Amino acid sequence: MHKFLVFLTLILFSSTLTGQISMKDSTVQVIGYWNKLETQSYNISYQKLKIKSNDTISRELVTYQVDVKIIDSTENSYTIEWFYKNYNINTENKLAKKLSKMSNDISVKIKTDQFGTFIEVVNWEDIKTYLTQVSDTLKVELKDIPNSEKIIDNVMSLYATKESIEANAIKDALQYYQFNGVKYKLGEELQGTIETANNFGGAPFQTNVSYSLDKINETEGNAVFRSNQIINSQQLTDETYKYLKNSGAFSETLPTRSEFPNLTNETNTASIIHAASGWVIYSIESKKIAAADTTNIEERIIEIQ
Repeated sequence: MHKFLVFLTLILFSSTLTGQISMKDSTVQVIGYWNKLETQSYNISYQKLKIKSNDTISRELVTYQVDVKIIDSTENSYTIEWFYKNYNINTENKLAKKLSKMSNDISVKIKTDQFGTFIEVVNWEDIKTYLTQVSDTLKVELKDIPNSEKIIDNVMSLYATKESIEANAIKDALQYYQFNGVKYKLGEELQGTIETANNFGGAPFQTNVSYSLDKINETEGNAVFRSNQIINSQQLTDETYKYLKNSGAFSETLPTRSEFPNLTNETNTASIIHAASGWVIYSIESKKIAAADTTNIEERIIEIQ
């Protein structure tokens, strides 16, 4: 979400550097006031639903925990470790169970600016090496499952480069930090356009975004923030169709482009953030991808322990 902050540069630097609530003008600026070695622990759940003609035809729920620790703090940045553990998935699918636990006991080191705005994954090469080793082991363990090697390779393609790791492997962290750095005014909506990653390998998708301060809880010292992201439907549909056509897997059943259903992709996020410290208390993100009579929903909840 750091690209969105470019759009809001004037707002950011014209504001005072305070993360506290200002009831005088009904504003809140989200800034990380974190101390070195300070740690917060979170429960995270990630649910995937597939709905066809209003009937839920599949459901998958993964739960895990993460310890978020400030491992370094400078005048201009923070280095933060996200340590993942205790993965659990409610499925009988052996391959899905193994894949869901690939990130168990992995450490992701993230760098933010002084406001807590995401900059980069610092140890992406270590992550890639670790996951490559895990995937090689899984290929041996699951060799009797049809297409398991191809499925594992497809998953690993999401972790091939620094850019793909930052786009696909740390979605919970991107959700966590997306409101940082900006000063929001109650009742005002900030709008803009950003580019989001195209996992099919083409040009990034143009995405309309909006951000708002929904509620100020002065007594509890927190505030509620919301965001909405809508990917350009034509770009998404074109890239999806191109990928399916080039794969050759659907050569006999793939319709013509004019008959191919339009795809939509919309994400809504709401977060409760402690204003004085910048720690997230609760965050929920819901992504809906729809085509014709089929809708895929992904929901991620981050809750402080």
